[in-house]
Amino acid sequence: MTTQQAVKDEEFEVMTAALVGALEDIKAQDVLVIDVRGRCDFADRFILASGRSDRQLKAMAKSVSVVAHEYDMPAKIEGLEAAEWLLVDLGNVIVHLFLQEARESFQLERLWSAPRGDADQS
Repeated sequence: MTTQQAVKDEEFEVMTAALVGALEDIKAQDVLVIDVRGRCDFADRFILASGRSDRQLKAMAKSVSVVAHEYDMPAKIEGLEAAEWLLVDLGNVIVHLFLQEARESFQLERLWSAPRGDADQS
């Protein structure tokens, strides 16, 4: 690993910690970071968190966007209309913000945390 890559990896870890911290500061529940490198073509990491209301989910998305902009990353928020599952696309990090019922229904952590080849076995 080159020094430049090591610096990028360290910055990525610091940014991830800042995103998690922002969610925890706004009382997000069950925050989970999943490394999807090598299993997902469009992202390196997913961050999942639950909120108690659509209003809290929107506040969580805004908080994530503020941190993203501090790291010069664009933040595209999707799902504001339904507001039971908000997705904040930061490029190589995708933040999924759920109402608890939606999170239980979609089970993303089960899908993406499974070892390779085991995700489709039930």
